[in-house]
Amino acid sequence: MILKFLNNIVALFVILIIGFIIIPLPSFLLDMMFIINISLSIMILLMTMYVKDALQFSVFPSLLLITTLFRLGLNISSTRLILTKSGEAGQVIKTFGNFVLSGNVVVGFIVFLIIVIVNFLVITKGAERVSEVSARFKLDAMPGKQMAIDADLSSGLISEEMARNRRVDVQREAEFYGAMDGATKFVKGDAIASIIITFINFIAGTVIGMVQGGGSFTDVLNTYSIATVGDGLVSQLPALLISTATGMIVTRAASDSSLSMDVSRQFFSQPIVMMIAGSALLCFCLVPGMPLPQIFLVGGGLIFSGLAVRKRQRMVPAAEGAAEAGAGEAPQDDSEYYRNIDNIYELLQIDAVEMEFGYSLIPLVDENSGSSFMERLVNFRRQFAMDMGMVIPPVRLRDNGMLNPNQYVIKIKGEEVSRGEILTDYYLALDPGNLSGTIDGIDTIEPAYGIPSKWITPDKKEMAEIYGYTVIDPLSVVVTHLSETVKHHAHELLTRQDVNQLLETVKKSDGTLVDDVIPNLVSYSNLQKVLCSLLKEGIPIRDMETILSTLSDYASTVRETEVLTEYVRQALKRTITRKWSDGGQIRVITLDSEVERIIVNSISKNDQGTYLSLDPQTTQKIITRLLDCITKVKDVIDVPIILTSPIVRIYFSKMLEQFYPNAVVLSFNELNSNVQIQAVANVTLE
Repeated sequence: MILKFLNNIVALFVILIIGFIIIPLPSFLLDMMFIINISLSIMILLMTMYVKDALQFSVFPSLLLITTLFRLGLNISSTRLILTKSGEAGQVIKTFGNFVLSGNVVVGFIVFLIIVIVNFLVITKGAERVSEVSARFKLDAMPGKQMAIDADLSSGLISEEMARNRRVDVQREAEFYGAMDGATKFVKGDAIASIIITFINFIAGTVIGMVQGGGSFTDVLNTYSIATVGDGLVSQLPALLISTATGMIVTRAASDSSLSMDVSRQFFSQPIVMMIAGSALLCFCLVPGMPLPQIFLVGGGLIFSGLAVRKRQRMVPAAEGAAEAGAGEAPQDDSEYYRNIDNIYELLQIDAVEMEFGYSLIPLVDENSGSSFMERLVNFRRQFAMDMGMVIPPVRLRDNGMLNPNQYVIKIKGEEVSRGEILTDYYLALDPGNLSGTIDGIDTIEPAYGIPSKWITPDKKEMAEIYGYTVIDPLSVVVTHLSETVKHHAHELLTRQDVNQLLETVKKSDGTLVDDVIPNLVSYSNLQKVLCSLLKEGIPIRDMETILSTLSDYASTVRETEVLTEYVRQALKRTITRKWSDGGQIRVITLDSEVERIIVNSISKNDQGTYLSLDPQTTQKIITRLLDCITKVKDVIDVPIILTSPIVRIYFSKMLEQFYPNAVVLSFNELNSNVQIQAVANVTLE
């Protein structure tokens, strides 16, 4: 029963507010409602300062309407009492009126008008403008944010569920600021209504008091001025708090902590500022007539606080260094250490994946500096395992003083395969090709996909998203580059130990299959070659049972691992079709029958196996025609897919790898019969 009442308390409260407008309230109940109104306003203001982002208080626009209606209902009830009870509208109004007037009607009204003007012209007007601009920017930036989410999802940085949650947050954020844009009009209207009601109370009360009360003009003026100012102040104080809360929540940036913690942390992060401010304040002592005690107190306090904060900042790194020195072993001379030959063997170990960073990029990937690099790397490893069926080995992170401070290097098995350069205080704006405007920045090339981009300052981020740029933070650039590099070299990272681990996983569900195939029909070495060939061309190896079953069917008669791989690819046709098709269709470039005939006639065989012995002139002619076709259809298909007959696929793929490694070569037998094949170009020799 209690839970059901709490679930409907807001609806009951709104009905009660409507009742205030119609039903006269006794003064003691009106006092209670005024106190509840003030308490509710204080709670809302504090909530806006303690939430970490606006979506944590997404009901604020609705609360803004309810509190505004609440204040107007109380205004009408208090006006009814003021005009019918000769200014007696409760103890709260009387106390506020006496406190502000302080025995002087003119001064009291001036103070009240100043409060109203500050609320109406400064806070309410500013909050309304910020809400309007924020709503427009958030709505215009939605497409860019959606593209950034899709980019993170496609690169494996986030899962489907995380992408779905982020899309919902983007939509909720746009809806919130759109609602705030309209809700601020309630605050503005409430301020105007309060001014009008106050003057109605004063003028109408004075007239009623003179005509019906029979008192002197001074008594009437004193009575109704106290009631009017008290009523106006009781309504304006919550209105001021709500207006401040409105401005607070629309100007609040997303953070990991409350406003108080952010202010204290950022103010105390630069102690030199406090010391300079204190010194500048002490200079006012040279001005004759200035209050010296107050200046010395504030200025000295600022300088002392700045010195204390700077001393604490210097002590923290020293303490960390001492802890590291105490935790480590005693230093040892290199020549003495390497007298032990076992220690020399440690130098021969090579990390499968390694990243080296210039010193400026260390905070970008250091967990102690608040970086989420390792967390995102773990998410990528999990997503890659789900997509490709392979577990990425650990990534060794090192600093390298020989690099440019903003550079990083990606190494595979100890050798550099890629590098990039990052500006940590900038954002990378990618040009998707359909911009509605251009923005100033430092021209560059995105390292993972080679897309023309610009490094832009944070203040240009929202404008870039409005123009259609895909804006990415520096950490995402590094993680995306690493993930794409690892995908490209995944076949080099699959070790014999990884293969054994995959087989152990299959044994848990079908141990008989593994025992029949490995090593009786296929050796560990040949299985590794088959899996690496699949990974090299982007084919997932997650369905190990199908792979092993196919090998068991053909391994007794086929000895060449390349041919075995082709049979495995055909068995994985559902996986290949899903990976390369879009909406039930696949756009491809086909080879003319004459081209395929020439390739088939050029297949030769020796003791090591079969190979393609095509003359250089014909090879160059075929590749040139293919590249022309790729150029013509680049607006239709992002990744060129060449469709061939099964016997041609493997040889054409090897030939094309030397000239266009990013192309995908598939055979007709590798596609499901239910997929619609759309040929967008045909390679001929004519």
